[in-house]
Amino acid sequence: MSPALIFDIETVPDIEAARRVFGFEDLSDADVLQAINLKRRIESGGEFQKHYLHKIVAISAVLKSDSLLKIWSIGDLESDEKNLIERFFEGIERFQPTLVSWNGGGFDLPVLHYRALLHGIPARTYWDMGDFNRERKWNNYISRYQFAHIDLMDVMAGYQPRAVAKLDEIAMLLGLPGKMGLSGAGVLDQYRAGDIKGIRDYCELDVINTYLVYLRFQLMRGWLTPPQYQVQCEELAVILDNPNQPHWQKYNQAWLKK
Repeated sequence: MSPALIFDIETVPDIEAARRVFGFEDLSDADVLQAINLKRRIESGGEFQKHYLHKIVAISAVLKSDSLLKIWSIGDLESDEKNLIERFFEGIERFQPTLVSWNGGGFDLPVLHYRALLHGIPARTYWDMGDFNRERKWNNYISRYQFAHIDLMDVMAGYQPRAVAKLDEIAMLLGLPGKMGLSGAGVLDQYRAGDIKGIRDYCELDVINTYLVYLRFQLMRGWLTPPQYQVQCEELAVILDNPNQPHWQKYNQAWLKK
């Protein structure tokens, strides 16, 4: 069985891209942000930008195989967007994992697509739909109803937009700590303050929640027995009890109390 790569991204509005796209060359960064927020409010009623205007500032992941469980944020604090995306797709090339996300089909992957296009990043295995490997025709990352990528939100909603739910709410439903009071809405302020570490920590908590939802999903669909499920939860608890990662420890303590 292939390893599973559970992933999540954090983004901020790409001011430079917006300046190019909309001809805002003479505006300051603050004015560009104000202008695109106003434009987006008029278009959609909110300020959440279109996918191609999201600059990726963190990618966090859980890699689970038969012999390995690893949690980390890709790259380092100085890595630029191109390096983060290159490393992400290099990991897919190397491990050819099952990708697992929460709303990855609706947000994370389209953002990665546009930003990889911007930077000219090759990802042959990811994009292969049977042209290079015939088996990929029936098991590829692009097709919505194949499980090379499992978008847990999409699957659990039965592919019905009216049935979708937020990760935090489903995590809390399952008795998990959820986002523990944190929110993606604060990422831009953290980015402006240079707090990349804080953004990466927050992103890691999201993938931990997603991984635990994924384990429950695997139990539900018969890929894990109840004893196997319990063993994998215990394995994660041991990993999280790491004094060098206080945000993991805080999550673990809150989880074990529930």
